[in-house]
Amino acid sequence: MSGASGERGRLRVGVIFGGRSGEHEVSLRSAVSVMAALDRERYEVVPIGITRDGYWLVGGDPMALLRAEVRGERQAPRPAGGPLAQVSALLDQGLDVVFPVLHGPYGEDGTIQGLLEMAGIPYVGAGVAASALAMDKGLFKDLMRAHGLPVVRYQTILRREWEEAPEAVLDRVEGALRYPIFTKPANLGSSVGVSKCRNRSDLLEGLMEAARFDRKLLAEEAVPHAREIEVSVLGNDEPEASLPGEIIPSREFYDYAAKYIDDGEAASQLLIPAPLTPEETERVRELAVRAYRVMDGAGMARVDFLMNGETGEFFISEANTIPGFTSISMYPKLWEATGLPFAALVDRLIELALARHREQVQRETRYDLGRMALGGEG
Repeated sequence: MSGASGERGRLRVGVIFGGRSGEHEVSLRSAVSVMAALDRERYEVVPIGITRDGYWLVGGDPMALLRAEVRGERQAPRPAGGPLAQVSALLDQGLDVVFPVLHGPYGEDGTIQGLLEMAGIPYVGAGVAASALAMDKGLFKDLMRAHGLPVVRYQTILRREWEEAPEAVLDRVEGALRYPIFTKPANLGSSVGVSKCRNRSDLLEGLMEAARFDRKLLAEEAVPHAREIEVSVLGNDEPEASLPGEIIPSREFYDYAAKYIDDGEAASQLLIPAPLTPEETERVRELAVRAYRVMDGAGMARVDFLMNGETGEFFISEANTIPGFTSISMYPKLWEATGLPFAALVDRLIELALARHREQVQRETRYDLGRMALGGEG
């Protein structure tokens, strides 16, 4: 990459949004904020939309088309040749870097990252492995637990297992966890498909709801008197943690409506910084960085915690490698409170993407068999 292929030496930044997930609309909102923050004196912005059924929209005004589709006014065009027909057009854009603003499956799970790796295009955020691990909440908790990091008790369930033997699944979950229990899709965010279950009947309905969105489900034991604490992490090999924030949900828990629909006096509250003691603040920031390092994070992630309001214990809930970037999103708000404004944060993320790419292209792609012979077999 030239690093300055746009007009007047500006970086050409592709911003990809939309996508094939239940968080499609959230992605559009985040992308609007990111594109507004990109300094047009430094960057030439190339918007790239993906429809709900996976068609890529390159050129024109993809945001307007996808927004009209969300409102039900009209359907965005479907290019001939199948959903990926326009990927070649993407590669022809001469992009210096891509900023994926795709929440959920096919965006935050390593798939778009793998495509960009194959194309040799630098991109903002975590790599393939870290993205996939963080997206799968079951695997993420397995990884955290294996490294001695605190997580709540949980069970993972495959949808096929659930459909074939629901009573056996209910028995297993009830035998391992105490009510109340949260059920959720393992590979989705923004609290889509999340239910709070207080008894077997609730658990049945909660798993049915989660199974609508994913082939892998998660059941987690609720934390008593839980407080929701979030920390933004930024960096590649030397990550830094922001001040923590706390969410006071407008509803019983921080579901989709509490995040994105309730407003005015009914809106959820974001307490920034979180009202924690200095010791608690230091502890949760340390845990956030440890989790980020364990998953081999890069660029950014928001690490979410549940805190026992009585004991002060922190439990790592999940990591979001492409956190929300809307006007009310916690990730940029926490960095602003820590001293890094939104526009400067976007600049920093692009710098980190380019730095990571420069490091990757230094890898040797050929192996000299002659050197191996000289070194011997030992």
